[in-house]
Amino acid sequence: MQGGQMVVEEPLRLSSILHPSKFEVGSVFDSFMLVLSSHLKYLERCFVFLLMMLRQQMQGFLQSLTKVFGTLGPKSRSVETISACLNAGMSVARFDFSWLDQDYHQETLENLKIASKSTKKSCAVMLDTAGPELQVHNKTGNPIVLEADNQVTITSDITKVPSPEVLPVSYDGLSETVKKGDTIYLSQYLFTGSETSSVWLEVLETKGKDVICLVKNSATLSGFMFTMHVAQVNINLPTLTDNDKQIISSWGVKNNVDFISLSYTRHAEDVQELREFLKTQNLPETQIFAKIETVEGLKHFDEILREADGIILGRGNLGIDLPPEKVFLFQKSALNRCNMVGKPAIVARVVDSMTGNLRPTRAEATDVANAILDGADGILLGAETIQGLYPVEAITMVGRICAEAEIVYNHSLHFKRVLKHAGDLMSHAESVASSAVRAAIKVRAAVIVVFTTSGGAARLVAKYKPPMPVLAIVTPRLRSNSVKWTFAGSSQVRQLLGVRGIYPILSKPSEPNSGSSAEDAGLKLALDHGMSVGLLKPNDRVVVFLKVGDASVVKIIEMD
Repeated sequence: MQGGQMVVEEPLRLSSILHPSKFEVGSVFDSFMLVLSSHLKYLERCFVFLLMMLRQQMQGFLQSLTKVFGTLGPKSRSVETISACLNAGMSVARFDFSWLDQDYHQETLENLKIASKSTKKSCAVMLDTAGPELQVHNKTGNPIVLEADNQVTITSDITKVPSPEVLPVSYDGLSETVKKGDTIYLSQYLFTGSETSSVWLEVLETKGKDVICLVKNSATLSGFMFTMHVAQVNINLPTLTDNDKQIISSWGVKNNVDFISLSYTRHAEDVQELREFLKTQNLPETQIFAKIETVEGLKHFDEILREADGIILGRGNLGIDLPPEKVFLFQKSALNRCNMVGKPAIVARVVDSMTGNLRPTRAEATDVANAILDGADGILLGAETIQGLYPVEAITMVGRICAEAEIVYNHSLHFKRVLKHAGDLMSHAESVASSAVRAAIKVRAAVIVVFTTSGGAARLVAKYKPPMPVLAIVTPRLRSNSVKWTFAGSSQVRQLLGVRGIYPILSKPSEPNSGSSAEDAGLKLALDHGMSVGLLKPNDRVVVFLKVGDASVVKIIEMD
C-alpha cells in the first residue's frame, strides 16, 4: 500500500513552516539557500514547482494543481457567491439531487453561467444522483428533538408526521433488512460524530413494518429532509433509481452535463447500466464518477474502477460503515489504485467544521494535506458550500492547504511507481507522455503544453503528476448527427477541469486539424495565455507534447 509520501526530510519541513503561505520573495529564496546547503539531492524535485508557486501566489492565477469540486445550494447559489467561488479556485460545480427540485437547480445553474462569463473562468457541471438513499421528509420543517435513552419508531408509513416518537422513512423493506443491534444514523447532512444535528440509533426490535430503536445521543434534527444510513447493511434498492433516470433524461440532457456522480456505487454493473442509459439519452460523452460510500462498493472497488471514469471517496457514509481505524487504510489503498491507472480520485468530507466556523480544525487541515500526499486529484466540498456559512472561505482554505502539500509531494517517487506499474508493454502514446513529464522535470520547465482532441493525451501526462501545470490545447472536432455538422470540443475542455494539474484551452474551430499552421497557432495561444496569467516569463522553458501525422513528438522550447 502506497501513499503519504513527502519529498523532504525533517530539516526542510521545519524550515518551510517558518515562512507564511503568502510567500515573500526574500523569504522564499533564503529558505532555498538553506535547502540547497543541506538537501541538494532534493533540489531538482522541488525547485521548479516552488518557483511556480511563488509566481502563482503573486499573480493570483492558480492556487493549487489539485481541483476543488464545490456543491452549490442555498448558501452558494447567488451570482456573487458563485463568482467568488470561481475566483477562489472552484473548477467543478456539483448539483446534489438528493436536495430540492430541478427548477431550483436550474436557477442555480443559470447563475453559474452568468458568474462564469463575468469572471471569465470555465466550470464543469456534475450531476449527483440520489441513488438508494433513505430519506425522512419533515414537511412541517419543525425541529425534532431526540433525547438519549428514549425510544423512537421508524416506520414505512410516510403519512405519519415526523416527531420524537415516530420517523417515517421512504423504504418499506427496512424492517426486513435490519436486526437487533444494528446501527442507524440520521441527520440532515453530516455524520461527523461531533455535531448535535446527527443522531445514532440502535435497533432494539422489529414489529411488522416498524423498527423500534434506542436513541444513543441527544440531537436536534432541523430542516425538511433527513438522510438515514444503516451501517453495513445492503439496502435492496437499485443504485440507479427511476427518479435518477428521470432527472438525467430531463435536467441532465437539457444541460449536457459533463459528469455524473453515481451515488452508492456497489458493483461494476451499476456503472455499466448508467453508461448504457446515457447512450440512450444522447449523452455518450458524459463521464461517470463512481462514488464509493459503502462496504459493498469497497469490496468491488477494482471492478468498479475499471468501468468508471473517476472515483469519489464518499467518506461520510463509508466512515460509518467502516471502523474509524480502518478509514485511512481504505483511502490510501483506493487512491493508490486510482493513481496507477491514471483515473481521477476525489476525496470528500474534509472540512466539515467549516459549515459553521471560519477555520478548519487542526485535524481537518492535516487530513486535507494527507489526502494530497496520498495521491488525491481533487477535493469535494459538500455541506461546507451547500449549507455552510463560509463557502468561499472553505474553497480558499482547501486550495491553500493543497498548494502547501503539493510543494512537498514526492513527484519523483510517484513517477517511478506509475512507470513500474505500466510495465514494458506501454502504449506508444503513454511512452511519449511519460517522456514529456520526465523532460519537463529535467529541464525545469515552467509548463507542459499538450495538444489533444479527446483529452486523452492530456490525461496521460496528468497520470504522472508533473509538478508544473499542463496547458491542454483542445482542438475542436467536426462531427455529424445525420442532421447537421457541429464542432465538438467544449465538453472535452470542461471535463479536463476535473483532472489534476490540467488547465484546458479551446482552440478556434476555424483552425485546420493538421499541419504546421494548426500547431503554430495552438502553441502561440498557449504561450500567450501563459504569459498573460503570469505562468511564463522570458527565458522559461516549455515542453510541448503533440502529434505530427501518426507520430507523437516531444519538443522543448525557450521563451524569448
